Order: sequence, then C-alpha cells, then structure tokens
Amino acid sequence: MGRRLVERRLRDVGGKLRSLRASLAVVEEQLAHLSDEAEEMGLRALVSETPGADLEYREARRHADAMLKHRNSVREAIAELEARQDQLLEQIRH
Repeated sequence: MGRRLVERRLRDVGGKLRSLRASLAVVEEQLAHLSDEAEEMGLRALVSETPGADLEYREARRHADAMLKHRNSVREAIAELEARQDQLLEQIRH
C-alpha cells in the first residue's frame, strides 16, 4: 500500500476516533444519569411497594442497561480503530 494511501487512512481513522471519543464522553454522562435515576426509582419501588413504582423502576433499569450496552459497543469500536491505527502506523514505519 502506498504511503499516501496509508496516511489518508490514518487521517480517516483519527477523525473517526475523535468522533467516537466525543460520543463516548456523552454516553458516559448519560449512563451516569440513567443509572442514578434507576437506583432512585428502585429505592422508591422498595419503599412504596406499588406495582406502578416497580414498573417505573424496571423501565428506568432497561434504559440504563441499554445505555450500558451502547457504551460498551462504542468502547469496542474505539479499541478496533486504535488497533487499525497501530497497524497503519506500522506500515508507515516499514
């Protein structure tokens, strides 16, 4: 692969990494909020012992779990791009 092509791919990967890292910061913040909310609703459900409170807790927990899953997928994508970036850097060095 030509050096220019490798450099262009490195720039592309770098741009994607910046974007994903910015997204990860937002997702982390949202996850913290949703987890806190689910925890609070869990306590309310325990205290009130009503079906409505339990339903609200389960819904809040589902949202927090979905955000956790999304965060993990963003982290995986970042790790894959970092590995690709390392491969491209190795190609330039040789």
